Order: sequence, then structure tokens, then C-alpha cells
Amino acid sequence: MIRKAEIKDISRIAEILVFVKRINYRDIFKDDDFSFNELQVLKVAEEYSSPEKLDNIFVYDDGIVKGLIHMEETEIAELYVDKFFQNQGIGGKLMEYAIRVHNADRLWVIEKNVKAVRFYEAHGFRLSGERKCEEGTEVFVGLMVR
Repeated sequence: MIRKAEIKDISRIAEILVFVKRINYRDIFKDDDFSFNELQVLKVAEEYSSPEKLDNIFVYDDGIVKGLIHMEETEIAELYVDKFFQNQGIGGKLMEYAIRVHNADRLWVIEKNVKAVRFYEAHGFRLSGERKCEEGTEVFVGLMVR
């Protein structure tokens, strides 16, 4: 089931964010200092420790929190599924939820993350042609719209 994130979910949210970001982005950004010094579970958990931070985060929970989606109005700000539970339809369910409940119609994606681009395309999004450089890097993100 997909539900609003709660304080009890913070450690799982932090775990998912840290490990999936390391796996997905280390080869793209090539920044081990960030991946292994800055990106720490405890630091991320502390960032998400206030109830307000959780207001726009929804988790996929079937007894274990396996994924999350962060909405900012109609924009998907983040969508992550724990690596152990990928390819089980969880990301698709989170996308369907975002579209149905929040009328999701836009998101930014790292252009080099081809797997993510294909996933979003399969859910009706397309690259708009608008792009920008990810702050502090030479990596581009592209706007996808539905």
C-alpha cells in the first residue's frame, strides 16, 4: 500500500535514499567524497527528522517500506525503490499513484541515467528539451513532462 510517510519511516527512507543514490549516481558524478563522506544514512535521517519534511513524501509499504516518492505539487521531486525490491512493479505503482492522486506532470531526470529516462517514458513522460546543469557539476538534468 502507498501511504504518507511517518516519523517511524525515517531510517528506511534514509537507507533507501543513500544506497540507491550511491548505486545509481556514483558512475555518473564520479564523486566518491560525496558518495561516501557526505551521503551518510545518519545525516540523511537527520534531514528528514522534522514532520514537515515528510509532508510530501509517500512510501510503498507492504510490511516493509520498499520505496518512496516525494511530490512537490504536481512535480515528482524524487522516486526511489530499494535495490533489493526493484523490478517488482513498486516504482510503477508509485508512478501510478503520483499521476492519479497528485496529477504528476513533470520531473527532472539526470540525462545520463538512461534506465530512469526509459522508466519515466514508459509511464507517459517525455523529455521536453529543457535542460540545466546539476548545481556544482557538469552533469545535465532534463525536464520530463506528461
